[in-house]
This record gives sequence, structure tokens and C-alpha cells, in this order.
Amino acid sequence: MVAYTSGGEFALIVNNADHKCIDSIMTQFHKNMNRYNMGNPHLPLSFSHGFFISDNTEKEMFNIYQKALDNMHLEKLLNSNSKCSTIVKTLLKTLETKDMTTKDHVDRTANLAAVLALKSGIPENRLNQIVLLAEFHDIGKIGISDNILLKAGPLTPEERLAIQQHSKLGYEIAIASIELAPISDFILKHHERWDGKGYPFGLKGEEIPLECRIISIIDSYDAMSNDRPYRKALSREEVITELEKCSGTQFDPELVKMFLGII
Repeated sequence: MVAYTSGGEFALIVNNADHKCIDSIMTQFHKNMNRYNMGNPHLPLSFSHGFFISDNTEKEMFNIYQKALDNMHLEKLLNSNSKCSTIVKTLLKTLETKDMTTKDHVDRTANLAAVLALKSGIPENRLNQIVLLAEFHDIGKIGISDNILLKAGPLTPEERLAIQQHSKLGYEIAIASIELAPISDFILKHHERWDGKGYPFGLKGEEIPLECRIISIIDSYDAMSNDRPYRKALSREEVITELEKCSGTQFDPELVKMFLGII
């Protein structure tokens, strides 16, 4: 069943379909689009899709539709030709000028996060969220003073409190964006700790979303492995020692074990 929904969007309901079936349908869509674009180079089409397969635990059709719509928006954001992507990428570019965040850092964290996510058994339809979280988890830092972000010495208690506000600021930015809204909760919670001593809620253990536990390890690893305004990069051995030391306190111990088998 195919239905026009809104704007330039259509929805398909496919009964008794698995990932292989959906991939086949999407491949056919892309083949037809590419064939058209080859014959009409001056007026090319673009196409983004998202889908959700119900495993009978989710039976409400509206919820199934909404999850498929969220996945479509995520893919649209990742598409470099997306107009919406340009707006959000501008925020990321602003962050680059304020913090020591670079495209290389984003690429490294996104790739490592995707690898660790797959190893942890996370469903493939959540990988886009991991990649986006790797890119935008610190987006709230655009609201933090450069004097604090780039300070070479130790932070005062007041400055540390100001830094901690970036997860809430990031949440507020993300929740207002249709593209980033699906990862807004992860942005809010990406500084929670396995032992419950993180912020802003003091969540503990598996109360913390898996995506946040993954990003916490990856981001810390990359920060320790590269020069920062306040210190030089640590050696590989020092980084591994620090990850092992913080396993079970700051980090999910099982994820640390998986990650050390990757790097």
C-alpha cells in the first residue's frame, strides 16, 4: 500500500517484510531515480528513505510510522545534499571555532562509535543515531564562553558548572530541530557515568542509554589520544591504562572490554 502523506513524502506499508525485502524495494527506488537523473542532468531528483520493521512488540501503526519517519529524517540529515543538513552543519562549524572539535575528530569518533555499536549488538537501524550523536553530542558548547572552553589551566567550580550546562543547552538546540530531535535525549545524557556520579541526572548503569555509554568511551578515548588546550596527547599505553582504570566507574565495563578489543 502506497500513500501520499505530506510535502514531498510518501509512506509504504509492506506486509510480512524483512530487511532483505525492504532493501530490495529501496534499491529499486534508487535505480529508477538514477536512471531518471542520467537523462535529466539539469533537473535531478534526490531521495531519502527511512523504515521501521515491527517485530510484534510494537503494534500501534502510528508509532511504527513515526519511527520510520524519524529514521528518514536522520538519513536526510546525513545526506550532504540536504538543505536541512546545511543548517545543522553550520552549528557544527561554529563549534569548531569555539572548541577544539575538528572534522577529523568527528570522523574518528563517528567511525569508532559505529564499530563499537555493531560489536555491542545494536540494531542497524540505530547506527545513524550513533553517527549523529558522535557529530553533535557537544553542540551545546556553542553557548559556553571561549575563555572557559579553551582555558589552559584548571577550571574553577563555577567554570566547571558552566561547562556542565552544555548537555542541557545541546538538548534544547536538538529538540528544536526536526533532524536532531531523535537524538536530543542522548545529547542530554551523554555525560552520565556508570557509577551514577555523572550529570545532569546521576543515572547509573543500564539506566543510561546504550548510545550514551558508547559515546562516553569513544569521546574520552579520542580526547586522551590527541592534544587538548590543557595538555598534550597521552601515549597509547597511557590511554588504555586510563580506560581500564575507569571501567566500572565512569564507563560501562563490558563496553570497555569490547572497545579494547577493537583499538
